[in-house]
Amino acid sequence: MDVTELISESGISFGTLTLAAAIKALVTLLVGLALIRVLLSLFDRAMNRSEKLSPLKRHLRPILKGLLAALLALVVLDSLGVQVTSLIALLSVAGLAVSLALQNSLANVAGGIMILTTQPYGIDDYVSINGTEGTVDLIRLSSTKLITPDNKQITIPNSTVAAATITNFNRLGTRRLDLTFTASYDAPTEDVYAALREAMARFPQVLPMPEPEAHVKDYGASSIEYLARMWVPSADYWTVYWGVIEAVRETFAAHNVEMTYDHLNVHMEK
Repeated sequence: MDVTELISESGISFGTLTLAAAIKALVTLLVGLALIRVLLSLFDRAMNRSEKLSPLKRHLRPILKGLLAALLALVVLDSLGVQVTSLIALLSVAGLAVSLALQNSLANVAGGIMILTTQPYGIDDYVSINGTEGTVDLIRLSSTKLITPDNKQITIPNSTVAAATITNFNRLGTRRLDLTFTASYDAPTEDVYAALREAMARFPQVLPMPEPEAHVKDYGASSIEYLARMWVPSADYWTVYWGVIEAVRETFAAHNVEMTYDHLNVHMEK
């Protein structure tokens, strides 16, 4: 069996293949490759000009390059005399079937494009996505990976992320830290304030402005609730959080402020 018969049985239809057609196909290929390089260069320039679009470049560039290469292949085959009409129809049907089968994946990709464009968070940001908290470890076109404080990796589809409420704790650089403590009704308010301010002053991470505050928050059944409020850099939030809680016990003791607990006083009458 010669090559012509083999091609005929394969179902691929060629026109008359001549030297002129082959040269035309070669020229088309070379020009097409040069044009692809120019288009990709223009694409890179356009993406680099925008801060919001530049993160998408590494994801979209391979897709664009593949589409342009496929289009060039069809043009070259057509110049060789191959009847590409049926091939295009077959590829269209196959593309439709694939898009239906990958509907969820395409939704994730669309969500990923939205995330990379709007940039609600970046790598190493501490975020909450619909109540799930963690540090952003990886942002892909289809999913986002978080590392929780107890070192668990959580992968969230980007279609879910795009529709979720996202809280970014790092984006603004500082966070307000509110801590509540209880003290006895017998403790003078100014002594409690002094103890709270002393505890907050132990940490250089606490920002001087806005100035740290101490306030009466509420009156309980057997104690008064006090609020210690301070602003800290986002990266030092948990260090100050645990540190102030530990320091308050010492400063309360130094100022003779009793830290109360639930108890019951029984009065006996004769």
